[in-house]
Amino acid sequence: MRALSALTAVLLLVSFSASAHHGIPSVFDTAHPITLKGNVTKFTFTNPHCQILFDVKDSKGVVVHWNGEMNSPHRFIQAGWNKKRAEEALKPGTPVTIVISPGKAGNPVGLVQKVLNSKGEPILTGTN
Repeated sequence: MRALSALTAVLLLVSFSASAHHGIPSVFDTAHPITLKGNVTKFTFTNPHCQILFDVKDSKGVVVHWNGEMNSPHRFIQAGWNKKRAEEALKPGTPVTIVISPGKAGNPVGLVQKVLNSKGEPILTGTN
Protein backbone atom coordinates (compact mmCIF):
# COMPACT_ATOMS: atom_id res chain seq x y z
CA MET A 1 0.00 0.00 0.00
CA ARG A 2 2.85 2.38 0.83
CA ALA A 3 4.49 1.71 -2.53
CA LEU A 4 1.24 2.54 -4.32
CA SER A 5 0.86 5.79 -2.35
CA ALA A 6 4.47 6.76 -3.07
CA LEU A 7 4.05 6.00 -6.78
CA THR A 8 0.85 8.05 -6.92
CA ALA A 9 2.58 11.01 -5.24
CA VAL A 10 5.51 10.86 -7.69
CA LEU A 11 3.20 10.68 -10.70
CA LEU A 12 1.20 13.67 -9.47
CA LEU A 13 4.35 15.73 -8.96
CA VAL A 14 5.64 14.87 -12.42
CA SER A 15 2.33 15.70 -14.09
CA PHE A 16 2.05 19.07 -12.28
CA SER A 17 5.57 20.13 -13.27
CA ALA A 18 5.05 19.02 -16.88
CA SER A 19 1.84 20.99 -17.23
CA ALA A 20 3.40 24.08 -15.66
CA HIS A 21 6.44 23.88 -17.94
CA HIS A 22 4.40 23.53 -21.12
CA GLY A 23 1.85 26.27 -20.45
CA ILE A 24 2.81 28.07 -23.68
CA PRO A 25 -0.64 29.60 -24.40
CA SER A 26 -0.81 31.04 -20.89
CA VAL A 27 2.59 32.77 -21.24
CA PHE A 28 2.89 33.62 -24.95
CA ASP A 29 0.38 35.16 -27.36
CA THR A 30 0.53 32.41 -29.98
CA ALA A 31 -2.53 33.79 -31.80
CA HIS A 32 -0.78 37.09 -32.62
CA PRO A 33 2.84 36.55 -33.67
CA ILE A 34 4.90 39.60 -34.56
CA THR A 35 7.83 40.06 -36.93
CA LEU A 36 10.93 41.84 -35.67
CA LYS A 37 14.15 42.84 -37.44
CA GLY A 38 17.32 43.18 -35.45
CA ASN A 39 20.77 41.83 -34.70
CA VAL A 40 21.74 38.80 -32.66
CA THR A 41 23.55 39.66 -29.43
CA LYS A 42 23.84 36.10 -28.09
CA PHE A 43 22.69 32.56 -28.81
CA THR A 44 22.81 29.83 -26.20
CA PHE A 45 22.64 26.13 -27.01
CA THR A 46 21.56 24.87 -23.58
CA ASN A 47 18.82 22.83 -21.94
CA PRO A 48 15.96 23.04 -21.44
CA HIS A 49 15.57 25.52 -24.34
CA CYS A 50 17.96 27.31 -26.64
CA GLN A 51 17.76 31.10 -26.35
CA ILE A 52 18.36 33.86 -28.85
CA LEU A 53 18.99 37.36 -27.56
CA PHE A 54 18.64 40.13 -30.11
CA ASP A 55 18.37 43.90 -30.30
CA VAL A 56 15.57 45.66 -32.16
CA LYS A 57 15.09 49.41 -32.66
CA ASP A 58 11.57 50.53 -31.80
CA SER A 59 9.62 53.22 -33.70
CA LYS A 60 11.48 55.96 -31.78
CA GLY A 61 14.91 54.48 -32.53
CA VAL A 62 15.37 53.14 -29.01
CA VAL A 63 17.12 49.77 -28.86
CA VAL A 64 15.02 47.10 -27.17
CA HIS A 65 16.75 43.93 -25.95
CA TRP A 66 14.61 40.87 -26.80
CA ASN A 67 14.89 37.31 -25.52
CA GLY A 68 13.48 34.53 -27.68
CA GLU A 69 12.90 31.02 -26.41
CA MET A 70 13.51 28.24 -28.91
CA ASN A 71 13.33 24.46 -28.90
CA SER A 72 15.69 22.21 -26.98
CA PRO A 73 19.19 21.34 -28.19
CA HIS A 74 17.85 17.83 -28.83
CA ARG A 75 15.45 19.22 -31.47
CA PHE A 76 18.32 21.12 -33.11
CA ILE A 77 20.35 17.91 -33.26
CA GLN A 78 17.39 15.97 -34.71
CA ALA A 79 17.20 18.62 -37.47
CA GLY A 80 20.87 18.11 -38.32
CA TRP A 81 22.37 20.98 -36.33
CA ASN A 82 25.02 20.85 -33.65
CA LYS A 83 26.10 23.49 -31.15
CA LYS A 84 28.97 24.81 -33.28
CA ARG A 85 26.87 25.08 -36.45
CA ALA A 86 23.97 26.79 -34.65
CA GLU A 87 26.26 29.25 -32.84
CA GLU A 88 28.00 30.09 -36.13
CA ALA A 89 24.67 30.71 -37.90
CA LEU A 90 23.52 32.99 -35.05
CA LYS A 91 26.76 34.67 -33.98
CA PRO A 92 26.59 38.15 -32.41
CA GLY A 93 25.99 40.89 -34.95
CA THR A 94 24.11 38.67 -37.40
CA PRO A 95 21.11 40.55 -38.86
CA VAL A 96 17.92 38.53 -38.48
CA THR A 97 14.18 38.72 -38.95
CA ILE A 98 12.37 36.83 -36.22
CA VAL A 99 8.73 35.83 -36.13
CA ILE A 100 7.89 35.52 -32.46
CA SER A 101 4.87 34.94 -30.27
CA PRO A 102 5.33 37.73 -27.71
CA GLY A 103 4.94 37.31 -24.00
CA LYS A 104 1.51 38.23 -22.67
CA ALA A 105 3.03 40.30 -19.85
CA GLY A 106 4.28 42.90 -22.34
CA ASN A 107 7.98 42.27 -21.73
CA PRO A 108 10.34 41.91 -24.72
CA VAL A 109 10.32 38.11 -24.58
CA GLY A 110 8.69 35.53 -26.77
CA LEU A 111 8.50 32.10 -28.28
CA VAL A 112 10.43 32.01 -31.58
CA GLN A 113 8.48 30.69 -34.57
CA LYS A 114 10.95 31.48 -37.39
CA VAL A 115 14.42 32.94 -37.80
CA LEU A 116 15.31 34.39 -41.21
CA ASN A 117 18.62 35.76 -42.48
CA SER A 118 19.05 39.19 -44.09
CA LYS A 119 17.91 37.74 -47.47
CA GLY A 120 14.69 36.41 -45.94
CA GLU A 121 15.87 32.80 -46.08
CA PRO A 122 15.15 30.48 -43.14
CA ILE A 123 17.93 29.86 -40.64
CA LEU A 124 17.77 26.69 -38.55
CA THR A 125 14.99 25.14 -40.61
CA GLY A 126 13.21 22.38 -38.72
CA THR A 127 14.13 23.60 -35.27
CA ASN A 128 11.61 26.39 -34.74
